[in-house]
Amino acid sequence: MNLNLIAVLGGGQMGSGIAQVFAQSGFKTVIYDLATSALEASRKGISKNLDRAVEKGRLSAEDREAVLARLTWTSNLADLAESDLVVEAIIEKLETKFQTWKQVDELCRPTTIFASNTSSLPITQLAGGVSHPERFIGMHFMNPVPVMQLVEIIRGYMTSDAVYQATFDLAKTLNKVPVTVEDSAGFISNRILMPMINEAIFCLHEGIATKDDIDTVMKLGMNHPMGPLTLADFIGLDTCLFIMEVLYRDFADSKYRPCPLLRKMVQAGQLGRKTGAGFYTYETAAKAVAAK
Repeated sequence: MNLNLIAVLGGGQMGSGIAQVFAQSGFKTVIYDLATSALEASRKGISKNLDRAVEKGRLSAEDREAVLARLTWTSNLADLAESDLVVEAIIEKLETKFQTWKQVDELCRPTTIFASNTSSLPITQLAGGVSHPERFIGMHFMNPVPVMQLVEIIRGYMTSDAVYQATFDLAKTLNKVPVTVEDSAGFISNRILMPMINEAIFCLHEGIATKDDIDTVMKLGMNHPMGPLTLADFIGLDTCLFIMEVLYRDFADSKYRPCPLLRKMVQAGQLGRKTGAGFYTYETAAKAVAAK
């Protein structure tokens, strides 16, 4: 399959990272978002990432310009009509994804591959809203996308062998390491990661240890690069709660019950880094101090 034009739905952190990786790998890439503010933030964020790569000697100034030349930003969905691959990286709400995919399905060619970057929702369920479910697949990148190597490739019930192989090979072209996953809530990464984070929150909720000590145990005792509560803040507590709710609903197993403290913090709007406060408070994107 010839993949010349890539479209990314969503100009947030994940969508921008995915688009940057495609553009750096030589693909013409268009980023779509309804919000012009999100598109402007995406443009600035990618430019900043590329500037940093040039400063560190990982990218030449000429290559930086070439990458930016392959990228376009748009709030007009019609600009995606000629795409060979559409990667969706929008909010983790089933209804929103369904509606967006319906619009894209009506617009694109029947040969276009549809890939969702969903972190937990079943691919088969998402594919049920498009006219060619055999061309629908999961392509779950890790955050931050330009840095993390892993991509989970999730086959839906109807995903064709050709689409699976093309997507698997594409991940390699992006210098990523693809892992094949059968369709199941949370896939591999979040089915393992989120219950661990949720259990760390239970430890805090039950007063077993302070947040700093919980994070220290996992960093020094398990050699994790960051503690689970710091990681939860980085991911976003609303995202953590959403994934736990998907796991709890789909498996009907009490081990996936979200911690009440997690639910309360989300209700209070303390979502982590993106709101400036979660388990820790954040003066800047890079500096955290203990929450009072």
